[in-house]
Amino acid sequence: MSDADRQKWDERYRAGAYQQRDQPAEFLTRWLVQISPGRALDVACGAGRNALYLAQAGFVVDAVDVSRVGLGCARDSARDRGVNVNWIEHDLDRGIPGADRYDLILMIRYVNPGLFRMLPERLQPGGYLLCEEHLVTTAVVAGPENPRFRVQPGELEKAASAMHILFHEEALHEDPDGNTVALARLVAQAKPLSDNKEKHYK
Repeated sequence: MSDADRQKWDERYRAGAYQQRDQPAEFLTRWLVQISPGRALDVACGAGRNALYLAQAGFVVDAVDVSRVGLGCARDSARDRGVNVNWIEHDLDRGIPGADRYDLILMIRYVNPGLFRMLPERLQPGGYLLCEEHLVTTAVVAGPENPRFRVQPGELEKAASAMHILFHEEALHEDPDGNTVALARLVAQAKPLSDNKEKHYK
């Protein structure tokens, strides 16, 4: 990511962008009830709405973003709510920092195909990947005008083909602000060690 991109996001958060979007993604709240607490990674966490929700649900959370200003807002919110999150300032074009593995990885509306393909490697056996992205569409929808910031139909499912795909959807949805958006949503589970051993001995 260029310094100009970093500055763009810093300016957006400094100007109060996304302040009204302080609730976790509906997609996350719907699926989290089926996932036991453990270690979680929030990729491109922004001002932290989803990371905070994960921490309040009992997860030990690493949350990564390039924007120092956005992470500052997230730290303030965590302090106000009395929860702990490990906030990490990092350029995600350089991959995920560290070498830890997670029980849950969350990536909401941040398009980085190369990074997405690497995420299964950072899951514990049996760990979950939840991803929601703006989708390329011919419909009139809100969201990025540049198709570079949207995924192509079938792109998420193909990238996660080595995992157990529990849910995949490409559809129009209404955001809480009333805007219609085109979204690709995916829930996939890393194969447990027993699956890998079975393949090894065949």
